[in-house]
Amino acid sequence: MPDSVLTPAIRDEIARLGRADIMVGIPSYKNAGTIGYVVKAAQAGLVQYFPDLRPVVVNSDAGSPDGTGRVVVDTEPPEYIEQILLVRPANRLSRVSLTYPEIDGVGGKGAALKTIFEIAAALQVQALVVVDSDLRSILPEWIELLAGPILKGGYDFVAPLYTRYKYDGTITNVVTYPLTSALYGHRIRQPIGGDFGLSGDLVRHYLELDDWTTDVSKFGIDVWMTTHALTGGFAVCQARLGAKVHDPKDPGGDLGPMFRQVVGTILRLAAAHPESWLTVRGSHAVPAYGFDRIGEPPPLEVNVVRLLSEFNSGLLTSGAAWRTMFAPATAEAIVGLATEAGRVAEAGRARLGLDAPDADPSALTTDQMADALSTFHFPDDVWTRAIYDLVVVARDRPAEIEALMAAVLPVYFGRVGSLIVESRRLGAERAEEHVERQAREFELLKPYLVERWQERASRDTGGREGRSR
Repeated sequence: MPDSVLTPAIRDEIARLGRADIMVGIPSYKNAGTIGYVVKAAQAGLVQYFPDLRPVVVNSDAGSPDGTGRVVVDTEPPEYIEQILLVRPANRLSRVSLTYPEIDGVGGKGAALKTIFEIAAALQVQALVVVDSDLRSILPEWIELLAGPILKGGYDFVAPLYTRYKYDGTITNVVTYPLTSALYGHRIRQPIGGDFGLSGDLVRHYLELDDWTTDVSKFGIDVWMTTHALTGGFAVCQARLGAKVHDPKDPGGDLGPMFRQVVGTILRLAAAHPESWLTVRGSHAVPAYGFDRIGEPPPLEVNVVRLLSEFNSGLLTSGAAWRTMFAPATAEAIVGLATEAGRVAEAGRARLGLDAPDADPSALTTDQMADALSTFHFPDDVWTRAIYDLVVVARDRPAEIEALMAAVLPVYFGRVGSLIVESRRLGAERAEEHVERQAREFELLKPYLVERWQERASRDTGGREGRSR
């Protein structure tokens, strides 16, 4: 088992708490404005749905200068929740806020969760619920939906099933959902959703693994958790949580580091464990619990012109790398698409008046931009082959994955821009059909990945045999 990251102060806190049956863990950094509501909902959910269990809420913070930890400690006491719910729990509800230790000098969401995992294991909890600290849509029921399948149904891993705006969750929609489904055969719609339920057995399994990387210490943690739950043979399901409302993120401006860390992690895992996916054919639905909810998440505005412009700029910065990363036909197609993206973006900027000195892109809606770029299309099969080529190159060049992710980022921008253009006039259900269409393409083209992988494996085996002779 890898070494513990817990400090003496945290160990003292564990000793004070002694034992717990259920725990809610909240990683955070500079979330003083939102974490109080998350803690209230967590406390209410624990009291309302699990009044007979020993509960604890643990905030694992990165040393926020805005007083995030103080908000956690000062948030409404359990007695306040009891008055609202008219439920008196059998055990005192404890709240803890601590600064997590970095892992090998690296901090991030994954490092925060590593501390939460260790605390949960030390307290011998039966169920751990992890929720994001910027949630505006969490309800007390989320705690029951994420912990109930573990405590009542024997599941080990509960993934979230959200209603998200059609332009939100782009890393999920174009990479992690279709790739995870095709590789491992389980259609988990939100493999990097951020809010999960974990059994004590699964938490201990995570702590025994020795493939913790820098990316896993950051945003790679969610897909690392999902993948190891699947490949470890644990029972998985999903929980319908309704709309996810959180801090909005424009793909072109906010998601670059997350993309590199998430996709880098999923590629490393696929390259390191081909025995978990080479023989998997097709996919199957994963059980989902909770009622479907009516309600639309708030819209997200995206600068689509910037996405296509960044894709085109990638020709100069990464064009040579694309030819070494992708198969020749895929590379040629991507170079052609990047060139076309530049032409479409230039024409769109002129049509929208964005070349004027006083132009303000924020005054335009996403749909207005997408209408001006309506001729651009990034085919599903080209994107699928590009991702599969990356799985193969991650096998051959594992030390270069970080550089590879930087080079492929503009291609991701182009794919997202195309998906937004296609979805601009569609409602939520029709837009979701486009995401499912992409997922089906990943399954249909999986033989392409298997063939390329086996060719490389045979070549390597032959080379080693030749050298041994």
